[in-house]
This record gives sequence, C-alpha cells and structure tokens, in this order.
Amino acid sequence: MTQNQISAQQKAAQVRIMIFDVDGVLTDGSMQYSAEGELIKRFFVHDGLGIQLLQKMGITTAIISARQTPIVNKRAADLGITYVYQGNHDKRITFAQLLNDTGVAAHECGFMGDDIVDLPLFAKVGFAVSVPNAHPEASSRADYITKAAGGLGAVREICDFILRAQNKYDAALAPYLA
Repeated sequence: MTQNQISAQQKAAQVRIMIFDVDGVLTDGSMQYSAEGELIKRFFVHDGLGIQLLQKMGITTAIISARQTPIVNKRAADLGITYVYQGNHDKRITFAQLLNDTGVAAHECGFMGDDIVDLPLFAKVGFAVSVPNAHPEASSRADYITKAAGGLGAVREICDFILRAQNKYDAALAPYLA
C-alpha cells in the first residue's frame, strides 16, 4: 500500500457523512432526453446498494448537485437519502446548510465530485474523491481517485473503501452470507 493509499484510508476512516455529486458521479455524466423533452438519467444499481450499505453501517449519505432535476429526488427517495440539495451552483452554500442540518464537522465529511464546480467542497471536506474521467483540476485535488468510472461502479467502489477503512465491511456483508 502506498503512502497516498494509507492517507486516503485514514481520511475515509473519519467519514460520518458521504456526499455525492450527481452528473458524472452517480451517473456517467451524459444527458439523454425523451421524445417529449424530458431529461433521463441512468443510475447504476451496484452504486445504489453501496449507498444503502453505508447507511446500514451508520454513515449518513447526502447529495449536493448544481443541477435541479426531479429524477434525482426520486432516486434519493428510493435509496433513503435524506439530505438532498439541488440547484445551487455555489456548493459551499448547500454544504454549509448540510453541516447546519446535521451538526457534523466539515472534516468528518467525504465528498465525491468530478468537475471544477466541486473544487470548493474538495477544499472543505476531510476526504475528497474523484472519478478517473474527472476534470484534471478535480483529480489533482482528490485524496482518492476511483478505478471505476462515474455511473459505472465508482460510487460502490468508494462505499466499499470507506466500509473497509472503518472496519465495517464484514458486518455490512454478513446479512448476505447468512
């Protein structure tokens, strides 16, 4: 294990809230429209289970997205994500609201993003994560870069990484092995 991996593991061990961007993280970042002009987003099932495993192990999950789309509210409801903040391009404002709503300190938060709009949160959280297809400015500031691409298992990868860092992975798996 490299020094960077050890540092990332130590930071992941402190995460009490894991925050996710949507486009490029929970999705592959592409935008598709129906014939009626409705925006369609594709979500990866494995990522959703990873989020639910974090929740079952006592780690709060949240979404902060600059875009405002009803489908994100639906996906968040399906996954039991209580804290959903959309429609503000200054993510520092919604992050401050999340800290106020939860009483958690910034250094106890992880954030997974992929573009320059995410840089302010990368600088504020204790554990910053990006995807391999992220903007270079985001990748260069991340504590951890997933191997899987956004919308294709990156979220699940980081959820498993956090659970392992907190020695909760085996407990998360136990119900499926009984």
